Amino acid sequence: MIETAVLWLLKVLAAPTVGLTSVFLIAFVSATLVPLGSEPAVFAVIKANPAMFWPAILVATVGNTLGGVLNYGIGYRAKIAFAKERQSRWFGWLRRFGAKTMLLSWVPGIGDPLCTLAGWLHLPFWPSVLYMAIGKFARYVTMTAALLYIPDGFWKRVGDLITQVTG
Repeated sequence: MIETAVLWLLKVLAAPTVGLTSVFLIAFVSATLVPLGSEPAVFAVIKANPAMFWPAILVATVGNTLGGVLNYGIGYRAKIAFAKERQSRWFGWLRRFGAKTMLLSWVPGIGDPLCTLAGWLHLPFWPSVLYMAIGKFARYVTMTAALLYIPDGFWKRVGDLITQVTG
């Protein structure tokens, strides 16, 4: 049931008419604890229309930051439920460095949980959001620029390989 729903959602979001809306939604969902990457969507929109570089980067940054804010809120509310975990090294590290740790919110695998832990620790909200946005913006600019430098022939071969595998 869940797999079918995820496949349906990905198919809807892949529609070429959705553009920045799909970038926003994918970036938002990928910032939550759901394992989904948003860089391919950002890259696809920009590759299809290079003039959309900055709008796509900004929309992805906003969506991904708002997903981080959702994680912050989840952590903020979950504090009581997991009180014994307060002694872990992550909590000490976050307490020590504060909202600036949100600069690492872009790091795959640890960034989204960091946002949740920041909420749990009640780190200052607006500074946390600002640092989240800075980190996520830097990731989108870096990743998309790097992907744009890869020759088109490479992406055609990747697409052909995926088509052969999925059949």
